Amino acid sequence: QVQLVESGGGLVQAGGSLRLSCATDARTFRSYFMGWFRQAPGKGREFVAAIGWGTLYADSLKGRFAISRDSAKNTVYLEMNSLKPEDTAVYYCAAGVRVIADAREYDLWGQGTQVTVSS
Repeated sequence: QVQLVESGGGLVQAGGSLRLSCATDARTFRSYFMGWFRQAPGKGREFVAAIGWGTLYADSLKGRFAISRDSAKNTVYLEMNSLKPEDTAVYYCAAGVRVIADAREYDLWGQGTQVTVSS
């Protein structure tokens, strides 16, 4: 069973940083492009960033968030800086065959990791 396992969430003060990780198996890592989405309470799932041959970011997050991957560890990262209370959400890792912002195009999803930014 293919798994995407997120980690690295937690509670951080506004202005702080967090790095999320998404680990998977080698076959999945080689076969799919990877993305991050988030969902705040009472809101829909929002695209954050994706990585394939290049990277794609939500315009509102460009410059504060950075996505990267480590092929040796089959892991994708999301570095989040200058965090704001409105960044509070459950962050999900996803795998798809396109680097795209549409959540419907992603085939595999992790269980999510909570990020809470206090003011």
